Amino acid sequence: MSQVFRYALCLQIILTILSPGTGTAQSTYDPHALFNPLFFTTNGNEWRSAGGAPGPKYWQNKADYLIHTTLDETAPDTSIKGDVTLSYTNNRPDRLDFIWFQLDQNLFDSTSRGAATTPTSGDRFDVKGFSRGGYHIESVEVTYLGQSYPVKPVITDARMQVRLKTPLKPGGDKISIKIKYHFAIPLYGADRMGRLRTSNGVIYEIAQWYPRVCVYDDVEGWNTLPYMGLGEFYCDYGNFDYYITAPAAMTVVASGDLQNPVEVLTPKEISRLDKARNSDSTVMIVDVPEINQPSSRPKTQGSLTWHYKMTNSRDVSWAASTAFIWDAARVNFPSGRKGISMSAYPIESSGNDRYGRSTQYLKRSIELYSTEYFEYPWNSAVSVAGVALGMEYPGIVFCQSGLENGNLFNDITHEIGHNWFPMIVGSNERRFMWMDEGLNTFINQYTTEKFNNGEYIKDNPTPDFMYRTFRNEKFSLMTAPEGMDLNGYGSYYFKTAAGLDLLRKIVLDPDRFDYAFNTYISRWAFKHPQPDDFFRTMNNAAGEKLDWFWREWFYTTWTLDQSVKDVKYVNDDPAKGCLITLENLSQMALPVIVQINEANGQSPLVRLPVDIWQRQGTWTFKFNSTDSITSVVLDPDRVLPDINRSNNVWKAH
Repeated sequence: MSQVFRYALCLQIILTILSPGTGTAQSTYDPHALFNPLFFTTNGNEWRSAGGAPGPKYWQNKADYLIHTTLDETAPDTSIKGDVTLSYTNNRPDRLDFIWFQLDQNLFDSTSRGAATTPTSGDRFDVKGFSRGGYHIESVEVTYLGQSYPVKPVITDARMQVRLKTPLKPGGDKISIKIKYHFAIPLYGADRMGRLRTSNGVIYEIAQWYPRVCVYDDVEGWNTLPYMGLGEFYCDYGNFDYYITAPAAMTVVASGDLQNPVEVLTPKEISRLDKARNSDSTVMIVDVPEINQPSSRPKTQGSLTWHYKMTNSRDVSWAASTAFIWDAARVNFPSGRKGISMSAYPIESSGNDRYGRSTQYLKRSIELYSTEYFEYPWNSAVSVAGVALGMEYPGIVFCQSGLENGNLFNDITHEIGHNWFPMIVGSNERRFMWMDEGLNTFINQYTTEKFNNGEYIKDNPTPDFMYRTFRNEKFSLMTAPEGMDLNGYGSYYFKTAAGLDLLRKIVLDPDRFDYAFNTYISRWAFKHPQPDDFFRTMNNAAGEKLDWFWREWFYTTWTLDQSVKDVKYVNDDPAKGCLITLENLSQMALPVIVQINEANGQSPLVRLPVDIWQRQGTWTFKFNSTDSITSVVLDPDRVLPDINRSNNVWKAH
């Protein structure tokens, strides 16, 4: 999902800036509530270890897909129709009597739960805007042990249950389920797909376009939370082999690798793609004068079928249009492997200040994330300009067509960053939005700092800016997306990223944090981590019991209010040192950064660990002063989320 805080949270930020501090002189701090040792509610087991790693008997099911689909513009509403065959492997230690599917397009049925829970004023997802939406399931056929039989599915809102005649056995048993279906493409698909009309044709961004099997895991069993708008997706990993039949005049870009370029591209386009795979500079595949020209397509009448494959992925998506300018460049991976980054966009989005640099934004983001965190596992990625404000899928991202310069870079680096969270590290977005949006927003800072010597660093939010967006938030980060305030869900992005910044720079140190964070990524790549797996890995790999931090930052809306309570000289003599008393007035606690300004011009910094707050809410320490103290300032660089800075300064009278 896009970094919507740059747009949708503006009003919230302004109101927060204008609001008074909420700190009080009377302390409400309870150290035993914060440092309560009983944080984790379950012990480690053979599936998930106490140290945060997958256990020796960790398992997850596998979902492979064969899909045939057709983009049909002849119907009253342009539609997708086709069939999907799921080859499902049950690796769990018990049998399966039924299998659940996600029918995400049913969100756009006027009777859906998502439509029923949309405010009358509307919202960003606008699921009431296309009343003719939803899947039409034509047939379901199960094949097991060589025998096939039809099934009448049980459809409940955006879920479908397939009840099996013969249970699927544990330990690697396999079943095949073929579903024929069709649906009308929404005009605006909850900011995740849809249609954009341009001067050279419609751009179709196609996602949530086939019935997807729900995840069965060791924590929840079947994960059947319905798709309602804000909460995103949770999918199993597998291989995708899919065929897209579209009008011959269209270009189709998609997740994964194109298998039949000779059939769907011209010799000139194939040659240009080969050149792009060996070029760090952007190469035009279809340039402006070639849009809608017969010479740019193998044929212009009838249809063509594009064949794509993607391995070990949790989803695939695609886009099609006659309006696409198409360009590409090589991606250089740290292992020495090479890939390709591409962009597809209309003439309205062209130009060096717009999508003319999209491929370079995408290329460098992939290279930087691959070097710092985990090498991008696939061969290609494509950025598409369309109707979606910003949305991510494995190997393909949809960004708003009107973005420019830093806003476009921020959107592209954010959306492709989601290929690490949650496409590689496969967390449950529908339950824990911070695990994808927040961790991704955190790593986005890295590419912004590194891209083109910090070209867009000025667009990076400061810590103080981030704190202002969530300091009055009423909902904790552990709140499920559908329970989060629609004006406040930027906390998933900003509060998570700010918290990880604090851990890295203030609580731990960059070396220990980076080692622990990368350990989490490598442990849970292509698996399904839970919040506790992240917390336990960070604790163990960093060698620090951070339960207090996870409690205050992720499970509560506690706030920080540090103050300077008193400054006294030892025996009234500055040369003998001074005693500085600090107070923690609110329920959150963090390490202390104190700047002590002396009359002789010296201004040393004193750093105190969070441990000073374990027993009580006041702490006195001795500073070896050499001259009189002119002032004591807490958090002079404003790197902590202190809600009341009026009590952060003591000045000599």
